[in-house]
Amino acid sequence: MSKKTKFIPVNTIAASFDIGIAIERTYFGNSEAISSDSPKETKQSHREDRHSFFILESGTIALEVDFQEYKIESSSVIYMHPDQIHRVLEFKEMTVTSLGINNENLNPEYIKLLEKLIPARLLVLNQEAFNLIAETSSLCIKFFERKNDKLYQSLLKDCCNTLVALIVSEYLAAVKSTEVHSRFKVISDAFKSLLESNFLSIKSPSGFAQKLNITTPYLNECVRNSTGHPVSYHIHQRVILEAKRLLYHSNKSVKEIAAELGYDDYPYFSRLFTKVTGMTASTFRKKNLE
Repeated sequence: MSKKTKFIPVNTIAASFDIGIAIERTYFGNSEAISSDSPKETKQSHREDRHSFFILESGTIALEVDFQEYKIESSSVIYMHPDQIHRVLEFKEMTVTSLGINNENLNPEYIKLLEKLIPARLLVLNQEAFNLIAETSSLCIKFFERKNDKLYQSLLKDCCNTLVALIVSEYLAAVKSTEVHSRFKVISDAFKSLLESNFLSIKSPSGFAQKLNITTPYLNECVRNSTGHPVSYHIHQRVILEAKRLLYHSNKSVKEIAAELGYDDYPYFSRLFTKVTGMTASTFRKKNLE
């Protein structure tokens, strides 16, 4: 696999979808692997320029999201944040509804809730929830096609936000059934949210503790109690994930990547990468491009 860019490919909403929302239901036939005539954006690892929701109504699909493989069967939903890189590996007799919606059209409250669904989580729906989500997505598709309506943008935006709310509600219900709400979890979630937006600039537990107005030992206690790992572990994992993305999807040198991720000390970054992954950055790049 040759790399010809210094940037991770981004699949943008086409000019005809310039309202910032796109939704469609598509059927794909049998395929053990992506065929040569499949769309380039399907075969190639890429990011979307919006929040993406894939509702699998029938069949199966295998996706790779940030180096993790997910095999999805109907009736299921998977959400992907704009930062996440993904590609289709294979599919079989698949009917899928795909919704893409950008920040400008998405309810700010939902954006905050979606930040908690990283990394990607597969959500298997019971029949009642699936029927409601499928009916709502069908309504959204109808509004999407009614481009001459006087209140087209508002109707589509409100309907799609309702669909997102239904999906997020099901995610939250699934999480609530397996996690105990506690002060530890509240602080741990706040830390994870901060980490996602500050991992390039803050590299120490004390830096995050200061932003949360708590002591470093207490932050570590909360995060370790909630996740089983200390704050430093999560910082390193997030930084190295971004390094992996850039190593695989760009032709930047390891030294350039280190600098982009906020490490002026290149040898330290190299040691950190090896410690976290068990291999050097160069070995990772070579191994994943074979």
